[in-house]
Amino acid sequence: MAVVVGILVVIVLFLLIALGLSVRVLREYERGVIFRLGRLIATKGPGLILLIPLIDRMVKVELRTVTLSIPPQEVITRDNVPCRVNAVAYFRVVDQNRAVVEVENYLVATSQIAQTALRSVLGKAELDQLLADRERLNEDLQKIIDESTEPWGVKVTAVEIKDVEIPDQMQRAMARQAEAERERRAKIINSEGEFQAAQKLTDAADIISTNPASLQLRYLQTLLEIGSNQNTTVVFPLPMDVLAPFLGEASHDGHKPKPRPKAPAPAPEVPPVDGESDLPPSRS
Repeated sequence: MAVVVGILVVIVLFLLIALGLSVRVLREYERGVIFRLGRLIATKGPGLILLIPLIDRMVKVELRTVTLSIPPQEVITRDNVPCRVNAVAYFRVVDQNRAVVEVENYLVATSQIAQTALRSVLGKAELDQLLADRERLNEDLQKIIDESTEPWGVKVTAVEIKDVEIPDQMQRAMARQAEAERERRAKIINSEGEFQAAQKLTDAADIISTNPASLQLRYLQTLLEIGSNQNTTVVFPLPMDVLAPFLGEASHDGHKPKPRPKAPAPAPEVPPVDGESDLPPSRS
């Protein structure tokens, strides 16, 4: 009796172990590639999956987007500038069967392809393009890596260049170049401002010249601005042209001012008589 009980216990344990080996539960973002005696038969999931113990084998594949950090790469640009560049790639599995059958480890393979493409694409670009035209370089990297991983059932959605490290000497040279460019722009803006100010002053002078009263109002406004300051003595130049409209041609009593006497005309020169000399007579 004890032997029978022992045999039953062993059988129950064997069934429990077999049940544990045959039951799998996959999440919503997981798929299972089923191999039966080494042959690919189906892709199952998500949910509960039953396998034949010791016959079926399942390889789990995730469908979520994977963020792959590309290690820093030593790159020499087209204009012979050494730099270190790292990037990040985003990809996901779109065909589970090919991701398992066509490549040994699609994560490692995609990482190696990304590093090779990064050195190849950036080596054909100049430093200015690498710093200013990253969007186009990102698109080129994404296309090249995606074409290489497409047979593996892997879709590369985006590649972004993160950091670009350049030598200190090149950084100082770029700083001097940027400073010179800023000075050039400042000089151009200053000259344009002076030109516009001179043009506005010319327009104002043309407007004032059409009406002399506007010039008088301008002088009065200037006097008001000077008087607002706490000054004890103010020296203000006032041209007579400003006072001419106030003085008028007539005097205060209504009579015309007396004209100034003219200076007498010089006497005409008398030509010398023949035989006479201009020299004074000598004394004997």
